[in-house]
Amino acid sequence: MKILDVKGLTKTFGTFKALDGVDFEVRKGEVFGFIGPNGAGKSTTIRVLLGLLKRDAGTATIFGQDVWTDAVAIHERIAYVPGDVNLWPNLTGGEVIDLFASLQGRLNSKRRDELIAKFDLDPTKKCRTYSKGNRQKIALVAAFASDAELFILDEPTSGLDPLMERIFQECVEEVKAEGKSVLLSSHILSEVERLCDRVGIIRQGVIVEVGTLAELRHLTRTKFVVQLNTPADGLGDLVGVYELNRIDDSWSFQVDSEKLGAVISYLSPFGIRKLESAPPTLEDLFMQHYGDEVGASLEGDS
Repeated sequence: MKILDVKGLTKTFGTFKALDGVDFEVRKGEVFGFIGPNGAGKSTTIRVLLGLLKRDAGTATIFGQDVWTDAVAIHERIAYVPGDVNLWPNLTGGEVIDLFASLQGRLNSKRRDELIAKFDLDPTKKCRTYSKGNRQKIALVAAFASDAELFILDEPTSGLDPLMERIFQECVEEVKAEGKSVLLSSHILSEVERLCDRVGIIRQGVIVEVGTLAELRHLTRTKFVVQLNTPADGLGDLVGVYELNRIDDSWSFQVDSEKLGAVISYLSPFGIRKLESAPPTLEDLFMQHYGDEVGASLEGDS
């Protein structure tokens, strides 16, 4: 069942086309990772989904309702956490959490208190005294204490330390177990890889790949480290073998997925003493599409 459905989404700003026919969906009970470097179109897409920007073309629905014309009804059933949370400076953290809950009309008080403890948050302080990380905690507590059916999270762990990132991941796993859906936009690729059922990669306003990690891994190379009884001097000449390096008595290299069988067959006569392999990671997939273009944006803001 589709909770969120985007087809042919297009948005321009003057002569700049920020979104160019974006297509993806988020299913019930699914965590969908939405990744891409700065300026790729992630935040523009999310602003359209939230009803903050009007699309130029295409369709975008949440719960079968149009994100622009039915925005008020949709917001009663979703929770949103941005990467840079701005709060009312004279309210306490607890007052802001309760205010967010009142906008939806539902608040699980027990869950709120559990989350405040988990995130090690002091809800009695004025928001103007909070650090960036604590402002993120306020938004996360408010979101996960709600009875939302869809969570739209745009760089939600920005400013959190590794321990709090782990708490966040547990919260995502909990709402998924309850059959709720999550759209997660993140630069932390290990986080996306851990949490997401499927991933969509956006580049220059275009979705270039969508699928599970297993489905996308055919696009990348498996990493190998091998020790042989006798040298395989022709290994670097094999089709599909890349980045061959000698490390003492071992060889490290990468192999295209479709050439794995041929490479293993080639190595067997040389006497394999040790063979280590690692499947391609999400970062490998990401870098294949962006290469050096990504740079520091892997850890930057959306």
